[in-house]
Amino acid sequence: MIKVFVIGDHPIFREGLKQILCETSDIAVKDEASFREEALKKVSKNLFDVVILHTYFSGKWGLDFLKKLKTIKPKLPVLILNMRAEEDYGLRYLKSGASGCLAKECELDELKRAIRELAKGKKYISPSLAEKIAFNLITGKEEANHNALSNREYQVMCMIAAGKTPKEIAEELSLSVKTISTVRARIMKKMKWKGNVELTHYAIKHELVD
Repeated sequence: MIKVFVIGDHPIFREGLKQILCETSDIAVKDEASFREEALKKVSKNLFDVVILHTYFSGKWGLDFLKKLKTIKPKLPVLILNMRAEEDYGLRYLKSGASGCLAKECELDELKRAIRELAKGKKYISPSLAEKIAFNLITGKEEANHNALSNREYQVMCMIAAGKTPKEIAEELSLSVKTISTVRARIMKKMKWKGNVELTHYAIKHELVD
């Protein structure tokens, strides 16, 4: 039996996923939690085969949480589910230690297949993301400019583009307003932007925000 731990801030999603997977003979959701210290404690104290991390744009950021989780259990496979702007987020999560990535539109069979692959110690990414990666490699397509940003810079950029204030960003990422201002300054310098209007226009153009 593959023991799965579901992490996400939407109780309805967690319960729904639990009910769906309980109908599978070889997969069972043994526990679930939101993006809080409670989830990290459960990971450290229990033996799970796969963790499903449900991320979304408007809530707490999965990249930071993934980093903490992998610090506690470096070898524990993590499947990212429900990314926004799949290509950008997917690659960043994979580079940050995730073992698999799926978009929210995935079919149940694909989700189960991904869980089984991760439980075997393998990697799994959705066909659409794999196709994009392969296309870029074959055609020699250059990466978008924002890929030069660090994960923190990328987070802050998207949150600014979504209309969040420095105070709101600071509270959500547990940082000081001064730190957010410093990160914003680095973003502007790297991207050669003069203000938030250019930043927001770029983010919308590249579909980094809704």
